[in-house]
Amino acid sequence: MARKRAFILAALGAPFALLAVPGVAQASLDMLDTLDRGEWELRFRDGGNVRKICLRTGREFLQLRHPGTNCNRFVVENSASDVTVQYTCRGNGYGRTHIRKESTGLVQIDGQGIAGGKPFQFTAEARQTGRCN
Repeated sequence: MARKRAFILAALGAPFALLAVPGVAQASLDMLDTLDRGEWELRFRDGGNVRKICLRTGREFLQLRHPGTNCNRFVVENSASDVTVQYTCRGNGYGRTHIRKESTGLVQIDGQGIAGGKPFQFTAEARQTGRCN
């Protein structure tokens, strides 16, 4: 009888367990959806070049060292003010990006990983500056 009860409980819990896993791995990243759309200016703390990005979804900030690459992502943190995503780009390295929202037009970004066989680490500030050209 105990074995049957355990089987029934496992069977009832299984659908909920299956629903929970994709929710964590495929989180919606709502904070990125709240950022202003348009042209953003990235200023890297190491004094590197200023870079401009046309922000359409907010996800453009996630893979700054792997732009345009189709990578597998895992959401580590997803709150109203912070997003952390770890990603793997098959055959092209991996990365981890943390984005902290100060306002809808200002974020702080920290990234690290491997790109092109070389390690990278950066800290940057991104500000919305206008419309995309």
